[in-house]
Amino acid sequence: MQPRNMSMSGVVDLAAVKAAGEAKAKAEQARAEAARQASQGGGAAPSAGAVPPSALVIDVDEAGFERDVLQLSAEVPVVLDFWAEWCQPCKQLSPLLERLTVEANGRLVLAKVDVDANQMLMQQFQIQGIPAVFAVVAGQVLPLFQGVAPEQQIRETLAQLVQVAEERFGIIGIEVDPNAEGAAEDAPAEAPAGPHDALLEAAVVALDAGDLGGAVQAYKNVLADDPGNTEAKLGLAQAELLARVQHMNPQQVRTAAAENPRDPAAQIAAADLDLVGGHVEDAFGRLVDTVKVTFGDDRDAVRLRLLELFEVIGADDPRVTAARTALARVLF
Repeated sequence: MQPRNMSMSGVVDLAAVKAAGEAKAKAEQARAEAARQASQGGGAAPSAGAVPPSALVIDVDEAGFERDVLQLSAEVPVVLDFWAEWCQPCKQLSPLLERLTVEANGRLVLAKVDVDANQMLMQQFQIQGIPAVFAVVAGQVLPLFQGVAPEQQIRETLAQLVQVAEERFGIIGIEVDPNAEGAAEDAPAEAPAGPHDALLEAAVVALDAGDLGGAVQAYKNVLADDPGNTEAKLGLAQAELLARVQHMNPQQVRTAAAENPRDPAAQIAAADLDLVGGHVEDAFGRLVDTVKVTFGDDRDAVRLRLLELFEVIGADDPRVTAARTALARVLF
């Protein structure tokens, strides 16, 4: 799942919004003033406008988008992470974006948008699949990439975004005070660890590291001892899906599916890609349609894969409920 577009040409094209020389001078003046204050105070305390590191990662919705994103983008580049709870690739990308944002120390803010709860924003940004990442600088919306990309590639893209924001718009970010977080003693006590928490945590760590085989095994270890563990069942279904699509050639898979509408293997592979790309209804509809035109072992293979994909999304999701009804009509 390589990014579809890591180009920053859209950012560079916005040079006309502000004269580059004027903006760069403004940024340099702000840095000089900050350095002067620090030298006078021997490392002065953060200003009253400083924010804690936790304020660098925020959740945004349609109601607060203008305030939390558009207005804020005049002070700091805002990276938009469009995600959903059912999207396993999102669960790989979002923690990485959060970590890189905190490391940027106020030169970026990450705004997370749950597409299920904010369908209008998803439509306005013309998002075809998730995860999808945009940036907003000085009120200008800039597409960055879609899908999961290597960490180094994302680092380079964010570094270029910061550079362009500073040099062309004079936007140098916001001040961060690492001591501004709430007192630790005020935090609620953590719940005692469950008997499988270590194994479940190991699976999440493996997923974050791209070790899909390790994640699959860790989830299987939990289920061997606790077959009804909901978190492990969901995690296993998601990890196995990612492992299946990891080395696929999307163009070849989709061509084969288009040319062979009755081939169960071709349709199953395409449905896996649909789901990973966030096209849940397409994945379910493809397999239900394939069940209609297959028989015997072929039909059973398609039906079982559809049930596995239900596990990835979760039984309570309305799309799963609708697909189950459609499948029942076909079978019975």
